[in-house]
Amino acid sequence: MRRTNLRSFTTLALAALAPLAANAQATTVEGTFGAWSLYENEDAGSKLCFVAATPSEKKPATANRGPSLLYVSAWPKDGIRSEVSVKLGYPVKADSTVTVTIGTDTFSLFPKDERAFVADATQELKLVEALKKGSKADVTATSARGTETTDTYTLSGLTQALTELGKQCK
Repeated sequence: MRRTNLRSFTTLALAALAPLAANAQATTVEGTFGAWSLYENEDAGSKLCFVAATPSEKKPATANRGPSLLYVSAWPKDGIRSEVSVKLGYPVKADSTVTVTIGTDTFSLFPKDERAFVADATQELKLVEALKKGSKADVTATSARGTETTDTYTLSGLTQALTELGKQCK
């Protein structure tokens, strides 16, 4: 597996990974698996690892927004092994729900600013299993301006990326 410094990635990737940008030199790409990349960041002895992908399709294509990503993160120090979150690229409408649909399964996430998270740990485990089994995931949300968006993520390579996440982020 080739290890690449994050600085060699595009401006888009840096903008999408804004929470880590302050410490970009410590963030490395540990591998790419289909549409998914595995990242690792270690800062002051605290390790964060995550797999992330960008949407293969964004609707409406004309919506004015920043980068969007689907993440599965792990913080070994805190005992977190697979936290699902979405970066939508715009402020989400207050008191709305973000949905992730995989096949016939739909999961509800709660929004906070430009991101969305699963509120219930049991649902999060079910979502991760559905992501592993599915071929695509549709993330639907409504912006603070009232625009409904749907981002489609291919799940090709996710299972392998999550396997590597589990091995490397202990």
